[in-house]
Amino acid sequence: MEARAEARYIRVSPQKARLVVDQIRGQKAGEAITILRSTNKGIAPAVEKVLRSAISNAENRFNDVDVDALLVTQAYVNEGPRMKRIRPAPMGRAYRYQRRSAHIVVAVGDRKTEE
Repeated sequence: MEARAEARYIRVSPQKARLVVDQIRGQKAGEAITILRSTNKGIAPAVEKVLRSAISNAENRFNDVDVDALLVTQAYVNEGPRMKRIRPAPMGRAYRYQRRSAHIVVAVGDRKTEE
């Protein structure tokens, strides 16, 4: 049994989001929420929202789910599209920079799925 949730086009660098997601991989769902609540990163509330959505998806999809026994079986961040922007520079020139986005995926399941 496994249920997943995905948040796409989140305006954060994937590298920064991976720092938070790596903390909850393999944890129990309740412990993962506690970890995200105490994490001092701007993306932590968005990751918590995705985790809660995955837990809710598991409840809706399966009748015999025990929420206390759910584990975070998968948690990863993929790179989304980059927005190319231009910043004015000295002497009439322009510097290009990129605003990165990320896709966050969290899957929860029971121990049987993990083995």
